[in-house]
Amino acid sequence: MTDDVTCWTLLVERAERPCTRGGSGAAPDHDAGGPVIDEDWDGAIAALGGTPTGGADLVARYAEPHRHHHTADHVRAVLTAAERPAASLPAQERHLLALAICAHDVVYEGAAGEDERASAAWAAETLTRAGLARDLITRVQTLVLATITHEPEDDLEAILLDADLAVLAADASTYDAYARAVRREYARYDDEAWASGRARVLRALLTRPRIYTRAAELERRARHNLRAELATLAPGARAEPGPGLERPARGA
Repeated sequence: MTDDVTCWTLLVERAERPCTRGGSGAAPDHDAGGPVIDEDWDGAIAALGGTPTGGADLVARYAEPHRHHHTADHVRAVLTAAERPAASLPAQERHLLALAICAHDVVYEGAAGEDERASAAWAAETLTRAGLARDLITRVQTLVLATITHEPEDDLEAILLDADLAVLAADASTYDAYARAVRREYARYDDEAWASGRARVLRALLTRPRIYTRAAELERRARHNLRAELATLAPGARAEPGPGLERPARGA
């Protein structure tokens, strides 16, 4: 295992543990604010010259009862996974990245594409009220919208998207907990429908030439986890199908 793999693994494992105002290791407490993502949000707005606003709404949305993976803990995990690759970026880019990470799942109803567009719209409206410059708001919107296709067009998008999918390369127990949480978010579907849809998502990820743009050291572990989950959903199915599949849906 390389030093980079070790570093990413530690970041993912640390981030996936609940981080609350009540102290490390405590269970998430949404009433107490949960993971302190509102501080990241407000701090980034202030650093970019705006007036912090929207933090309470941000926290409330990520605490919605139908969420099990796409919670404030996931946002904290993505923020943590992005820290190292973003460390050398200019301060403004790091603040824009933090805003995009905080906002990227702020609207979550399990509707791929629609949720991301609604999240980008929420970010634009909230950051406009905060008084940020239009070009900065547009950049945050673009970053959030990049999570629809997970095909980055620049380095900042690549950092965001790699961090968003870092959980795919987690240790087995963390990955299993993630997969169970996503299943709970789609509890409205019976097991057969879930297995069919989830298998399609996993195959679409596996058929990509690469899952990560900048974090290539995570590929082997992520593909192992994806194949292992696919085997539980579609025993005997080919892990690497031919072309023509739908793009990976949100929640992959």
